[in-house]
Amino acid sequence: MKTVDQKVANGGYSLVSYFAKGIAEPGKPEFQVVYEDKIYYFASAEQMAVFEAAPEAFLPIFGEECAFGHSIEKEFPTDPTNFKIVDGELLLFLKNSEIDAKVLWEKEGDSVCMVKAKNHFHATNADIA
Repeated sequence: MKTVDQKVANGGYSLVSYFAKGIAEPGKPEFQVVYEDKIYYFASAEQMAVFEAAPEAFLPIFGEECAFGHSIEKEFPTDPTNFKIVDGELLLFLKNSEIDAKVLWEKEGDSVCMVKAKNHFHATNADIA
């Protein structure tokens, strides 16, 4: 179970639900997995098993930072209900009363934004190997 220095990741939303159901679905504490010092909640025991078999396949490509933010060389938090899957990769976006970063991403286009975002993310996370 949760320890003092472990954080519930992704706002408690199930990473598997994005892929399996195409929705942002809250996970449940009784279905949790600790991976890389973060706690991930899932909607069911089956989802837990799927995640445990291949966790890297479900993690957001830019962690818990906004994909659009990285495309403009900024780092923004995300709203876990604002997501998109592009070429099998989970992207999370900022959404608040002023900005919906997913809309901005879609205006510019997946291919253009993805190249910019990956370049910035790798440049700012070069020490992570």
